[in-house]
Amino acid sequence: MALSASDLPVVYGLLTNSMSGDERVRKPAETALSQSESRPGFCSCLMEVIISKDLASQDVRLMASVYFKNSISRYWRTRRDSLGISTEEKVHLRQKLVSHLGEENDQIAQMLAVLISKIARFDYPKEWPALFSNLAERLQSADILTSHRIFMILFRTLKELSTKRLTSDQRNYSEISSHFFNYSWHLWQNDVQTILHGFASLLQNYDSNSQQHHVELYLICERWLLCLKIIRQLVISGYPGDSKSMQEVQPVKEVCPILLTAAQSFLPYYASFLNRYPKFWDFVKRACTKLMKVIVSIQGRHPYSFGDVCVLHPVMEFCLSNITDPRSEVAAFENFLIQCMILVKVILECKEYKPSLTGRAMDESRVSLEQMKKNISNAAGNLLASLMPSERIVLLCNILIRRYFVLTAIDLEEWYQNPESFHHEQDMVQWTEKLRPCAEALYIVLFENYSQLLGPVVVSIVEEAMNGCPVSVTEITPGLLLKDAAYGAAAYVYYELSNYLSFKDWFNGALSLELSNDHPNMRIIHRKVALILGQWVSEIKDDIKRPVYCALIKLLQDKDLSVRLAACRSLCLHVEDANFLQREFADLLPICFNFCFKLVEEVQEFDSKVQILNLISILVGHENEVIPFANQLVQFFQKVWEESTGESLLQIQLLIALRNFVIALDDQSTISYNILLPILHKGIDINSPDELNLLEDSMELWEATISHAPSMVPQLLTFFPCLLEIMERSFDHLQVAVNIIEGYIILGGSDFLRMHASYIAKLLDLIVGNVNDRGLLSVLPVIDTLIQCFPAEVPPTITSTLQKLILICLSGGDDRDPSKTAVRAFSAAILARILVMNTTYLAQLTSDPSLLHMLQNAGVHVEETVLLCLMDVWLDKVDNASSTQRKTYGLALSIILTLRLPQVLDKLDQILRYEPFLSCICFLFFYIYLHPILCPFLDMMNIYLVFAQVL
Repeated sequence: MALSASDLPVVYGLLTNSMSGDERVRKPAETALSQSESRPGFCSCLMEVIISKDLASQDVRLMASVYFKNSISRYWRTRRDSLGISTEEKVHLRQKLVSHLGEENDQIAQMLAVLISKIARFDYPKEWPALFSNLAERLQSADILTSHRIFMILFRTLKELSTKRLTSDQRNYSEISSHFFNYSWHLWQNDVQTILHGFASLLQNYDSNSQQHHVELYLICERWLLCLKIIRQLVISGYPGDSKSMQEVQPVKEVCPILLTAAQSFLPYYASFLNRYPKFWDFVKRACTKLMKVIVSIQGRHPYSFGDVCVLHPVMEFCLSNITDPRSEVAAFENFLIQCMILVKVILECKEYKPSLTGRAMDESRVSLEQMKKNISNAAGNLLASLMPSERIVLLCNILIRRYFVLTAIDLEEWYQNPESFHHEQDMVQWTEKLRPCAEALYIVLFENYSQLLGPVVVSIVEEAMNGCPVSVTEITPGLLLKDAAYGAAAYVYYELSNYLSFKDWFNGALSLELSNDHPNMRIIHRKVALILGQWVSEIKDDIKRPVYCALIKLLQDKDLSVRLAACRSLCLHVEDANFLQREFADLLPICFNFCFKLVEEVQEFDSKVQILNLISILVGHENEVIPFANQLVQFFQKVWEESTGESLLQIQLLIALRNFVIALDDQSTISYNILLPILHKGIDINSPDELNLLEDSMELWEATISHAPSMVPQLLTFFPCLLEIMERSFDHLQVAVNIIEGYIILGGSDFLRMHASYIAKLLDLIVGNVNDRGLLSVLPVIDTLIQCFPAEVPPTITSTLQKLILICLSGGDDRDPSKTAVRAFSAAILARILVMNTTYLAQLTSDPSLLHMLQNAGVHVEETVLLCLMDVWLDKVDNASSTQRKTYGLALSIILTLRLPQVLDKLDQILRYEPFLSCICFLFFYIYLHPILCPFLDMMNIYLVFAQVL
């Protein structure tokens, strides 16, 4: 029944109760609201609550907007199972939303903007064609607050519509861009001037500014930011990428230089407002960062238009000068420097700016699309070359290493206070979030582009640093910090620097001496040496691998946790290396395990435990001799599992380590069962709260456990029903499941079949007919194995599955599909095997009325008998069958020949064309004509079964 205005007090009361701290009050209210969502009129009641500023509390209004949003997501589209929201109510709601644009509460205003954007996704332009024109009209006479809210709605709506990918939707978006861009752009430019004028007034009249003036100016600032986001959205999504369309995007050339100018204008206020106007200082920080991010995103979308001299030249000049010689306000503005580095990095690695090395065909009369791309790329490449002369490249490289790579006093204090956290912040942080990782990323791209120029430069910096800070120096001096930075620079570009620097000489000389100095301050260098030993792994020759392994083991027992974790990571790289020398590491394995066990006791952070467990897992997976350490590893795994409750990533790493452990133990894997089987049981339990995260790795562990078990144990047998529950949920892990089933068949034998025959039947019936051809090809070998192992017991158990295989064989339609042909050939071979090994059962199966009914429902017409139809399939698919399958076909046909049916004899010439069939016929001839004289004691089926074993 529909809700009306009279129900408004009830809805208001339910919304109020849904926020109660008393669960006895909250739960019934939430249930009632959930049940009301699909009722007509519910959204209209919520809308009335939202717009009742004076009558309803702010919390209730916000809650109403949340329920409104959820209802739109679920019921705005027409649904068959619910009356939902009628067309009349939708019209009413759209009118109400557009009329309520001056919402004062920020949270509710944001929620209303989201509401309108979601409705626009469904209704624009067919049901709501006047949306943008109405908003534009309201903008003409809006006050500052209302205009801010309108721009909030515009941004949300444009962002929502930009995700629609149909051609018609993109065409509509282009039309919006063409209408709205100019208006938004002019308003944005006007607001820039207003804001800058307001900022100047703030500094000149610090004491006399009224609070009301601050509020209005801040609203203009926020509106300006929204307008900037809209402009970005229009330029990015309103035009096709120019690298594909080859159409110049004029707004790029108009917008980017002015965005750059705006950033330059705002930057001085970053320092001026810091202690005087915190709110406006925060805006300047966000504005400058956002301006640079918009330029980065425009370059990524329209690289060719961005490559014009009026854009690329000022942008690169601005960014490079800020990186190499920043003004005081920029030097302290880390986020802005990061954006400058990101922009230089993406420009340097942009493939559209790489000069083409191919020429143009001599007889080509017109400029092709590819030639246009080459021309633009060459022009942009030449412009970059002029902006990046050798002197500037060398200067930038030096600045990055000598200024941005060097650890600061704050870094050293953080390291001293918490070495573990410092390691992870330096090692795992996203490169776009911190200045030093961003500088390192830019340096790597710079070196890749100009390796021949910079190779000798980096080597000279390394040599200068080593000479300026001998190994005997233990004080934390600028020279020591420069050496740390230089070592880092050498580590990051090992693949190119090896042409200019001999690792063997470096290691045997300076690096080994560095490691011999155990002063606490040397942790700075030791950590970077650990990094070098890991990064240079591919360049390390066999004759020094052993000393390098020993060096890493030594670093693994350093007093500083950050150094030990760095050594742990580098050891992983060495053990995983294709040229890892196992024989040279064998005697170090006990020491390595012991230090890992100790290290995991000392660390506190989750990431550290994952990293150590990863090394242990890799060691177990690459070393054959782990049995001497089996008891220690079992105890270690047990402890880690007990401590990993609620930490899915750590548990996943443990499952991987256990899998490697089981594989390494092979037939002695039973010594791990005390810990392995309980963990495995939890991982494959689909009712476990961690099922979603652990199931994939648990399945692989289960497969490894079955594959390497010397015999079946009762507890493993009890796990099998879990496989049916997993497959009933999804076929995501089908291939692993198939391997597990096959392992149980071979390992469990008749005991397994006796206990779980019904589960096997359900599993196969679930899979066959519900998976694609690739899935069928993975499960058919299991059915074949089952029949070979239990020819008398299995076929009657899996009748439903075999009927589906007959349907597959007789359905046809595989002439042009190799995978369907393979499925039919394999299915036919399975049925042929049953005929050979259990002839009576196949005769019953092919004459079963339920089979004939199923074939009839599927539209398969059987002219004679199903068995003769199968004979046609065997003859038809012989060329698509494997050698073993062809022999099975031949043996099955030899049995059919004993029936002496005219339909069979008519095809005798076709049968005799194939060698496998011919050999079977010879065998049959031997039996029929010579058997009474030579072998009166033999039974024909016994001979067939002996012959079948050969298959």
